[in-house]
Amino acid sequence: MRIFKFGGASVKDAEGVRNLLDILRLTGHDDTLVVVSAMGKTTNALEVVITNYFNNKKELKSSLQDVRKYHNAILLDLFDSENALNTHPVYKIVSSHFDELDNFFEHNRSPDYNFVYDQVVGFGELVSTSIVSAYLEQEGIPNNWVDVREFIKTDSYYRHARVDWERTQELISTGIDTNKLNIVQGFLGSDHNNFTTTLGREGSDYTAAIFAYALNAGEVTIWKDVPGVLSADPRFFENAQLINQISYREAIELAFYGASVIHPKTLQPLQRKEIPLYVRSFIKPSNEGTRVGKGIKIKPEIPCYIVKKDQVLIALSSLDFSYIMEDNISYIFKLLSDYKMKVDVIQNSAIGFSVCVDDLYNNMEALLLQLKAKFKVDCFKNVSLYTIRHYTDEAIKNIEQNKSVLLKQLTQETVQIVTK
Repeated sequence: MRIFKFGGASVKDAEGVRNLLDILRLTGHDDTLVVVSAMGKTTNALEVVITNYFNNKKELKSSLQDVRKYHNAILLDLFDSENALNTHPVYKIVSSHFDELDNFFEHNRSPDYNFVYDQVVGFGELVSTSIVSAYLEQEGIPNNWVDVREFIKTDSYYRHARVDWERTQELISTGIDTNKLNIVQGFLGSDHNNFTTTLGREGSDYTAAIFAYALNAGEVTIWKDVPGVLSADPRFFENAQLINQISYREAIELAFYGASVIHPKTLQPLQRKEIPLYVRSFIKPSNEGTRVGKGIKIKPEIPCYIVKKDQVLIALSSLDFSYIMEDNISYIFKLLSDYKMKVDVIQNSAIGFSVCVDDLYNNMEALLLQLKAKFKVDCFKNVSLYTIRHYTDEAIKNIEQNKSVLLKQLTQETVQIVTK
């Protein structure tokens, strides 16, 4: 059994969907399950729809219509000329998804942004997989369209749902027909009330790992618009190099620090069953890409760079110059948890404690108000957190050049630098 995952960039237009078909013909599609993300920047477009729903109702219909038009253009490009009058069943299927979304907006009574977010953004994956499934059928590749929400069960932590592994394992292992090519949405699950949940942005990689674990797959391949795992994100760093092979442990470290090529949660289930992961280019599918597996030494061993922008650095010190002890640290971490801050780096001294966080839920002002009651607080917004694995002096120098360094922390293999 193989699991393939295709991200939004790989199916951003009709040509991308045709390329997906070509890859399946090149690699074969027996004993295969394909996880597909929303097309192109659809998730971003649906986030605009959600913002308009809450803050600008006059623009809601037009922003939703933009999403419809984008997908309709892809439909018209993909399906046979004899079906140009929109008679192909896929038009009705896609239309029904958008009708369901319209119905949600009309009848929703929940003021919870996170709940609404999960009910809305998931339609990107539902539509994309419907289109891919129908196109493969048209081109002579029978397949089974799967509603992933019936198989991946989670709690109700909307936007970052946690998987109920026991229930999910049971549903997948007994409900997926592995003798067929299955087309599955990434990113989505459902809670005990059958409301849609999401696994976090870029969570389609995680979906692939969940199915691989539950089906005891032989391998997982993530098809990307890059040659494989790179030593840096080429959008932010020059001279990024391909990493030919890497261990689970090293990949988990890179993912933890924010490397965007592999979702942080993806690797744990694969490691538990020693399922190899391949990261390959959908542009050059014949190339080998990167292999992630057990006990593999990173090759080549070069510095790997990661940057997280728009972070917040909070520097705390005691008001009376007393030590910041265990009870203070426990209090700080409870607040960070209560306000749903994603902690990226911490550093403490006798009377000081610094933490760099990602304010995913826009709770920063409320958090700072609580902290100021007990500590002297300095807050630096819009900072950048650089992480270098396998660093060298020259690599550190290159990062620090022409920047103001607010925090620096070194271990044997990793340096983290917060700059303004």
